[in-house]
Amino acid sequence: MTTETQSAAAAERGQRTVLTGKVTSAKMEKTIVVEVQRLVKHPKYRRVVRISKRFYAHDEKRQAKAGDTVRIVASRPLSKLKRWRLKEVLTPKASAK
Repeated sequence: MTTETQSAAAAERGQRTVLTGKVTSAKMEKTIVVEVQRLVKHPKYRRVVRISKRFYAHDEKRQAKAGDTVRIVASRPLSKLKRWRLKEVLTPKASAK
């Protein structure tokens, strides 16, 4: 497939879901755990509540480390738990000196 064909195919299948979160674990082989937080209004108390969810994402080049803020994109199932791929590392964790 050429790049033109790939981009046309990507346009046909629609936009993929993109989430931004913080890496909580990078100890597995080519897999990271990303925690995504969102704010929702509580149905009964009408108070804004912070909800967090953890996603397993594929990191082919092992570039994300624990504490990094990353962007992940939905993909086909890669394993039992992995349905996301690492798109980019937004802000690396501040290195301690």
